[in-house]
Amino acid sequence: MESTERIKELIKQNLHKIIEYRRHIHEYPEVSFDETNTSAYVQKQLSEMGIEFTTGYVKTGILGVIKGKNPDKKIIALRADMDALPIKENTCLTFTSKNNGVMHACGHDAHTASLLGAAHVLSALKNEWEGTILLVFQPAEEVFPGGAKLMMEEGVFDTYKPSVILGQHVLPNMKTGHVGFKSGMYMASGDEVHIWVNGQGGHAAMPHALTDTVLIASHIIVALQQIVSRIVPAQIPTVLSFGKVQADGATNIIPEQVYIAGTLRTMDEKWRAIIKTKIRDIANGIANSMGATCEFDIKDGYPVVTNDVDVTQKCVSFSTDYLGADCTENMDIRMTAEDFGYYTQKYPCSFYRFGVMQTEGETGQLHTPQFNLNEDSLETAAGLMAYMAFRFMTE
Repeated sequence: MESTERIKELIKQNLHKIIEYRRHIHEYPEVSFDETNTSAYVQKQLSEMGIEFTTGYVKTGILGVIKGKNPDKKIIALRADMDALPIKENTCLTFTSKNNGVMHACGHDAHTASLLGAAHVLSALKNEWEGTILLVFQPAEEVFPGGAKLMMEEGVFDTYKPSVILGQHVLPNMKTGHVGFKSGMYMASGDEVHIWVNGQGGHAAMPHALTDTVLIASHIIVALQQIVSRIVPAQIPTVLSFGKVQADGATNIIPEQVYIAGTLRTMDEKWRAIIKTKIRDIANGIANSMGATCEFDIKDGYPVVTNDVDVTQKCVSFSTDYLGADCTENMDIRMTAEDFGYYTQKYPCSFYRFGVMQTEGETGQLHTPQFNLNEDSLETAAGLMAYMAFRFMTE
């Protein structure tokens, strides 16, 4: 039997287990850096499959190791994230979250279950491929500094150095059974911008006797938008948005301090650094000219996710073989961020999407209490990841 059909058959045989994995993890979600029970559950499944692993990376991270023939010939890694979000679930699922205020609203339950499903297949076929396949079960994708960076700093790849890393993510507005790839720049960096505007507050009826920090903060917010429209080259996707402004005054009180917080997203690491300097220069210039001062805390978030062109082209070819050309889509860039970007800085990688749209009823959006993925997608996600790994190891 051809490898494509054999893998599809093995996935079908194990699909009930994959669904069971996903439902258990969904029912008992844990937030970033606290995935203790989730990690223990994954370890139990790996042990039952006879797959060796080490744990303790960033407390809960796991590295599974499947060795085929000639284990040193080639090494690739498959990654899934395990953490949930601090969201109160609002679905009618029979396996709805039992941890109040915590929910798998970003599909990490499906990512973990799919990787376990792929492990079943790859372990069963380990005498038919050469090399070593790493299973990276990663904590804390949702919270900076991110589990990817910390796991690498703690030596997750010190013993086994992968030549390729693959990762996948759910996509609610893509048809179930479809997947999408994007070569090169795919997801934006994500930095936090915090600015405090300081001045002499006072009675709002006497603006001549004080420093109007509210007005100055308003000028700063408007002026900073010109970084995107007038400073950054138009061909570099960039977003600078401010979602929080705190002025603890009153109708007749101008406060001594106004706090501004926002997010900076871009697709270019060089301009990422330049923009941060421009933010300080522009804000300081406006504040100083109007009698105020500024303090800054610009936190470096996740880097740009850059998919290796050669690796991604192979993935597209493998996906076309496994799912068909009609189910293999070309993706556009996304201004959301992912800590998978840390892997792409050091290794040839491909990070792709799989569709989870419901055929009946609402799927909901990511990071909302209503998110409810189509479990039929697990067959695609687990099967394609196993197939692509198999093809990389047999080429």
